[in-house]
Amino acid sequence: MSDTPEPKVISRFISWGLHTYWRFSRGLTLGVRGVVLDAENRVFLIRHTYVRGWHLPGGGVETGETALEALTRELREEGNIVIDEAPSLWGIFFNSKTSPRDHVLVYVIREYSVLGPKTPDREIAEAGFFPLDRLPEGTTRATRRRLAEIFEDAPPTITW
Repeated sequence: MSDTPEPKVISRFISWGLHTYWRFSRGLTLGVRGVVLDAENRVFLIRHTYVRGWHLPGGGVETGETALEALTRELREEGNIVIDEAPSLWGIFFNSKTSPRDHVLVYVIREYSVLGPKTPDREIAEAGFFPLDRLPEGTTRATRRRLAEIFEDAPPTITW
């Protein structure tokens, strides 16, 4: 009897190894963003300390976390906002600027509570509600595009 494995076993092992490497080295990344609207139809935006522009609040979905859990966490951290009623999923967008496997889920939130004003911290420089027709200077192109799709019937895109 030979100690050399059968070619079929070697092939299966190599295939499994390559699949495992591919699965963990090229994993999908997922983010969430919230379009939080107040009673006056103003949108909540944030300005980070580490990146330029005004953005919709949100961030990455962590391992073991659902998209809604991530959205809930991010809104609490970035705006002192707690979701009171299930938000509506607006769309899923491919974000090739972050990675060739990144997607962003955008939710519309109308029922929420503000626990208090958001004070600046290490991550958030400024935050506030803004009228849709008077967004702050520096509002990112992606943020403006999402708002135009939701409120101005702009044709939807699939990219961030």
